[in-house]
Amino acid sequence: MKSEGSTDITRIVLFVLVIGALLVGSFWTLLPFLSGLIWATTIALASWPLLLRVQHLTGGRRPPAVAIMTLLVLMAFIVPFAMAISTLIDAAERSPTVMSAFLSKGLGPPPEWIAKIPAVGEQLADRWQTVAAGGPQALAAIVQPYSRAAATWAIAATGGFGRTIVLILLTVLLVTILYSQGETAARAALAFANRLGGETGERTLRLAGQAVRSVALGVVMTALVQSVLAGLGLWFCGIPYPGVLTALAFVLGIAQVGPAPVLLPAIIWLYWTSSAGWGTALLAWSVPVLTLDNILRPILIRRGVQLPLLLIIAGVIGGLISFGVVGLFVGPVVLAATYTLAKDWVARTE
Repeated sequence: MKSEGSTDITRIVLFVLVIGALLVGSFWTLLPFLSGLIWATTIALASWPLLLRVQHLTGGRRPPAVAIMTLLVLMAFIVPFAMAISTLIDAAERSPTVMSAFLSKGLGPPPEWIAKIPAVGEQLADRWQTVAAGGPQALAAIVQPYSRAAATWAIAATGGFGRTIVLILLTVLLVTILYSQGETAARAALAFANRLGGETGERTLRLAGQAVRSVALGVVMTALVQSVLAGLGLWFCGIPYPGVLTALAFVLGIAQVGPAPVLLPAIIWLYWTSSAGWGTALLAWSVPVLTLDNILRPILIRRGVQLPLLLIIAGVIGGLISFGVVGLFVGPVVLAATYTLAKDWVARTE
């Protein structure tokens, strides 16, 4: 009996080790595709109702609907990305001339509103005045270290663009597959969840899908509204290339950076070109635009999933900090699953 028991334990241990090795090997093999798979799953979950609507309009046929949705996803990725790249290339071509004119002209006296900034206004005005008194040489000495850092960033960004293009193409390919085989994948996922946790497992998986869809809706709609409002302000105040800058603001909104990197340089440029009135108007317009996401995004996210608002916001912010942009969707899913399982466990105890 002892020998049989020992044999059973050995067989179980070996079986667990083999299964663990297979899981680790599978994860390691799929690791290069993991980011694209997460993005593709998120896009498919968020846009699935639209796919069904397009399928209904095309006579209930799935292939034409998949082709149309894939084209829309591709345009949503490539058009803003191409505009952003063209803006950066144009800025890179113009930067030597602009920088030379900027350095030869010198800084000039500080505007009166600089000294009125609370807490740091006087120090900024004194520092500005000191640099202005030193002439173009003092300004060049300050700008030189930042120009080197900008060149280093430009070189690193070139490789980043290549990786981003590969990720976009991989994501679009996986989205096409999920659009075509979405029901099969959903049934397999639900069956696996049921095998793991029964009804609780299925409910957790459905809630995770709702969380992904709600976060995607909140992030995309907030970025769209902010970028449109920012573009209107840029166009009204006479900023060059408002359409390209609006597309760049939308991309930054999706990345949870917001339109501040677009609006703030535009405000500085208006003040620098002696358009203080338009600069003040754009500054006043930018304040509510930049704070809009703190109000609109939680409202949109909360509408699609029955989870505590604090839990959703913590998942979005914590996921962004821990996992990057993709953490916007990973964080809420993890917290939603944990919350559902903990709530079910407490209910069963009671």
